[in-house]
Amino acid sequence: MHATLVVLAAGLGSRFKGGIKQLEPLGPSGEIIMDYSIYDAKQAGFDKVVFIIRKDIKDAFDKMIGDRIKQHIAVDYVYQELDCLPEGFECPSDRVKPWGHGHAVYCCKGVVNEPFVVINADDYYGKQAFTVLYKKLEAMQDADPMNIAMAGFKLKNTLSDFGSVNRGVCVVESGKLTSIEETYSIRRESDGKVHSGKEGCPDKLLDEDCYVSMNIWACPAGFIDKLDAHFTAFLEKNVSDIKAEFLLPGAIEEMIESGEITCDVEPSNDKWFGVTYAQDTPIVKARFKELTDAGVYPVKLWG
Repeated sequence: MHATLVVLAAGLGSRFKGGIKQLEPLGPSGEIIMDYSIYDAKQAGFDKVVFIIRKDIKDAFDKMIGDRIKQHIAVDYVYQELDCLPEGFECPSDRVKPWGHGHAVYCCKGVVNEPFVVINADDYYGKQAFTVLYKKLEAMQDADPMNIAMAGFKLKNTLSDFGSVNRGVCVVESGKLTSIEETYSIRRESDGKVHSGKEGCPDKLLDEDCYVSMNIWACPAGFIDKLDAHFTAFLEKNVSDIKAEFLLPGAIEEMIESGEITCDVEPSNDKWFGVTYAQDTPIVKARFKELTDAGVYPVKLWG
């Protein structure tokens, strides 16, 4: 089966030229987080990577990772530009904010025509998620209603030691996703429990073993056509709102509610990590070293 890894990297934007966390060398041979995700996906069976970026950073992006990755796996680019819209819509002249990562995936229409998994550029997901989701893609073709899947991470495995995080807290019934609640300022308090809400004034106690979405989704061919319809409906209501965002989890939740799709939640026991705060950097470097020393990864990822 041909399958593509779609990497949401357009958010690098104007910060690309320096000090950006997604491009911090973290592996023993200078690898960045994206290197590990692509390596794990290739081992799982994916045979192409599509980077969603802004057109103005293409040359710099190639120098940082694209040229290196092309030696090991097929690479293509999709450009998330503000005027990449369905026929009949125009971008407001005063809009500068991107349309959101749902729009980023919409921009893949006509380029990604095979089953795919979409991920964030700056998250480390671990090997299990890619292996499980590739196998899921093999099994989910031609389902009616369309079946997609997400890797479900335990909330406790996605926290930072240095501050709060935002997560999509999932409601799961019989292994199926039914809804996602965007939850903000999540952190472990001094009582050892996980709370959300303003620091020092928690407003909600969370189950640390609940599943959260880390924006890693497995979608069969044809999903982007469904996304197109929802993006069109979004624009009909919001095209003049220069701050409105079309978010992928929200669109997926709408499709579930309408009965267009079902979504399996595939548990992952791996510990997510990323550089949310500057203080995370040495911990992430140490974690990659541990994984390398344990033989999970070679010292030089791409040989």
